[in-house]
Amino acid sequence: MKKIISCIVIYLLLPSIVWSMEVYKKGDISLSAGWWGQVWYQNVSNMDTNGDGKNDEDLNDFLIRRSYFYLKGTVTPELSFFVHLAGDKLGMDEIKDDSSKGLGSGIALRDGWIAYKLISNDLIIQVGRMYIPFTRNYGTTSTKSLLTADLDWGQGGLRSGIFYPSNIGRDDSVTLWGNIMKDRLQYRFMVGDGEDKNSKNPDDTMRFAGRLSYNFYDTETGWFNSGNYLGAKHILALGIGSDYQNNLFVGGEKEEYFAWTIDLHYDQPINDGDNLTLSASYIRVYHSANGITWTNFSAGDDGYLLSVKSGYYFGHKVWLGNLQPYVHVQDINSNEKGKDDTLIYGFGLNYFIKGAANKLTLEATFVDQGEEVKNLIENHTIITFQFACGF
Repeated sequence: MKKIISCIVIYLLLPSIVWSMEVYKKGDISLSAGWWGQVWYQNVSNMDTNGDGKNDEDLNDFLIRRSYFYLKGTVTPELSFFVHLAGDKLGMDEIKDDSSKGLGSGIALRDGWIAYKLISNDLIIQVGRMYIPFTRNYGTTSTKSLLTADLDWGQGGLRSGIFYPSNIGRDDSVTLWGNIMKDRLQYRFMVGDGEDKNSKNPDDTMRFAGRLSYNFYDTETGWFNSGNYLGAKHILALGIGSDYQNNLFVGGEKEEYFAWTIDLHYDQPINDGDNLTLSASYIRVYHSANGITWTNFSAGDDGYLLSVKSGYYFGHKVWLGNLQPYVHVQDINSNEKGKDDTLIYGFGLNYFIKGAANKLTLEATFVDQGEEVKNLIENHTIITFQFACGF
């Protein structure tokens, strides 16, 4: 009860503590700071809430899904830096607490890099901890501007894990990236740590990841882009990416992990401020580094993740904000013999107060198994109410 009351108080106070400001500015030198966060209530069916091994009750969970404090600045027109200090899933039931990563408790470095423009925006070298340049969903898109309540299942969304090796979707790395062909083509190439050397991984091998994205209409030239432009841009972006690390110990054997993706994002402004958003992706995985929660997709498996989502933004305000209904569906498939697919689908409604980052969301998601295994691989219904705000 104390946790519920505390989360409600924080939920009510959030609008008053949101801030973003320029701390210092002198010539080319600048420093800005800001904060953004999400509070969730979730109801999850078929859960083991009393530890008896039986998934027979609903879970009611209040949590702070994300709390991000950031600093960014410039030293010269070419030299800049960015730091994200984050707490994730604070107060979430059934989470494996890891304060060193800011999971469940504590605050940790989530992103942190120094970037230098070698040739304007055409060639940039970036060193530090950052997104892995592989998928659009969790490789270039800011979590502040997602179409749905959260990331895709299998990439950290809702109550799932991440299938590829990462540090909360990031890696410590050196990345070369930039925008060429009149800024229509963005490229990124990373050499990173990948899965660290440990008792299960005796070999310390590097990760190689890369991504190309071509925009046919308006351009996306920043490190973070949006998954939901709300009519501000006309986007048709086609992307491809790959991710590789050799000699990972997965599924009981030493394997070569490899994945590739092709994805599409479309934002079409319409009359009267309306906007149509559509995103789709196909990810092919060989020797997955991790299993995917509540599915038959296990560590070491080959398979694919297919995702499609669409939303329609209404330009006319309803009271203080704008409405955007959306739908989403995913198919998660393991190629291993005898393993059934998991279909994850649902619908939701965003209510935008200011921009893509400040909103209320109500979403229903259904985890539907090809064949259930009692108390192991079961169907679930997840109802999420979200309040997000910040800059």
